[in-house]
Amino acid sequence: MADGSVAVPITRRSLLGLLGVGAAAAAAGPAFADAAFPSVLSPSTRPAGDMLRLHRNENAYGASTRAMLALMDALAGMVQRFPDVESEALRRTLASLHGVESDRIVVGGGSTDLLRMAASALLGPGTNLVTALPTFDAPSRLAEQRGATVTAVPLTEQHAHDLDRMLAAVGASTRLVYICNPNNPTGTLTRRHDLERFLRALRPDVSVVIDEAYHHYVDPTSEYASFIDRPIDDPRIIVTRSFSKLFGLAGARVGYAFAAPSTARLLSASAIPDGVNALAARAAALSIDDADHVAWTVQRTANERQEFFNQANARMLRTIDSQANFVMLNTTRPGAEIVEHFRANRVLVAGPYPRYETYIRVSLGTTAEIGEFWRVWDLLPSHHTSRT
Repeated sequence: MADGSVAVPITRRSLLGLLGVGAAAAAAGPAFADAAFPSVLSPSTRPAGDMLRLHRNENAYGASTRAMLALMDALAGMVQRFPDVESEALRRTLASLHGVESDRIVVGGGSTDLLRMAASALLGPGTNLVTALPTFDAPSRLAEQRGATVTAVPLTEQHAHDLDRMLAAVGASTRLVYICNPNNPTGTLTRRHDLERFLRALRPDVSVVIDEAYHHYVDPTSEYASFIDRPIDDPRIIVTRSFSKLFGLAGARVGYAFAAPSTARLLSASAIPDGVNALAARAAALSIDDADHVAWTVQRTANERQEFFNQANARMLRTIDSQANFVMLNTTRPGAEIVEHFRANRVLVAGPYPRYETYIRVSLGTTAEIGEFWRVWDLLPSHHTSRT
């Protein structure tokens, strides 16, 4: 080289050396990684200012270690290239996974980017979005940025989408309906046959986004089925999925949408060119293939969810029966005060929410992290709780 330095090729071995114990622990698998990184145990073991993140519904156990090591092998040959090859490979992998042609798949920078594409394609001044309250708020924000109005319909007493009222809220200017299933923040399901009935009654010029970011965490039930796994060939339907939750790639920003070919082309017209970087696309494709990690993460999350319910019951607290990697907890007190109590103790939780002012949403962390959550909870002054 001109400056006299010597170029050293990057290999997995040298990269692991640079990354140190973290990558080495990951290479040994989830169990060893848990032991090497006890996560956040208590204030005494956390660096000053470090916050326990139980507010973003991240995967506490991380991405597939097998996928990450394979990605390291490919790293040196990817970062200098534009991501068109990797993005197309991801589309083909997803198409094969779902048994469809790749012209039904659109990839984007997380499911929020795909929601942006839908808003860009379908909404604008003089149009309307119908959504639930509460639910994931990105579609509402995106609609308002586009100059559209938003109609938010409260959930039912069972915390599901009130599809009858949502249908009644669809007006002449409505162009898009957003349904998050399982719903964020409640973690509850809206039944498949209810959604199909809703679609049959909906005007043909109104599209529906069905956000399935938490699909993989749903316990098997006859009342739920994905609109990808059992698709309806309806150009009004857009189904979004994320690699940020089960697959542990929130920082990589990658997701995908499933739609009829004509609708997929409409979404793609609003896509950011090369919007999914090469490393994210490769990591997503590799993660899909690691069935053992997927199964392990689903089971581990289910175990942590049940233990959270058990701990809440022991304290006479009510929860909403979640089908996701988070739980809504009724604190019986102003939720904002509880959120601030946890923040003061260096734990981040989410809430409160419209119509759920006493609730907080707690992401399911590791066993140690949830143990820390309950330790901080028990620091609260005693307060009468209600089972109603």
